[in-house]
Amino acid sequence: MNITNYKKLEVANNPHGVNVFKLYDTDDALIMHILIKSSEALKPHITPVDVAFYVLEGKPTILVGEEKIQVAKDDIIESPKNIVHCIYNETNEDVRVLVMKLPKPTTATKILK
Repeated sequence: MNITNYKKLEVANNPHGVNVFKLYDTDDALIMHILIKSSEALKPHITPVDVAFYVLEGKPTILVGEEKIQVAKDDIIESPKNIVHCIYNETNEDVRVLVMKLPKPTTATKILK
């Protein structure tokens, strides 16, 4: 059995400038824990695989394609592959989200400006 706690991990290098922790990284899947402080956001980007966001804490605003909606704890949001998506924290509280990329991407994410 392998047990991982994000609090014991180093922040992963990422282009978004937020706290990202790789919880699960195999040939088949990638699961990350993202901590987004107040007024922080990911950069809009496109991934070559489907992505699911599970909100652990807070009320992030999620962009998927043309839809931008504030969601809440315990919501799961689906983002199909090759669609722009982003997570914003427009609140005064921390946001924590599990990001699951299934299957694990074999090509790079495209960061948009």
